[in-house]
Amino acid sequence: MRTMPSTSRLHQEALQFRIILGATYPFFLMAALLQRMAPAAGRPGLPVARRSVFGEAKAMAVCAIPFAFMG
Repeated sequence: MRTMPSTSRLHQEALQFRIILGATYPFFLMAALLQRMAPAAGRPGLPVARRSVFGEAKAMAVCAIPFAFMG
């Protein structure tokens, strides 16, 4: 049976998450910008409700970073 992690460990993991987020955010921002500049294949003319480029970059980073903590 697993025990609850200590508060200091949780704080350390949260700090590591924020550091990795800050380090990878520029990469995901560039990816979000490239996606916006690419033509919408298969959906010409359809209005799409989207987040801002910055929100999209953060969403991509937040989805990808947890893989660094697996294991």
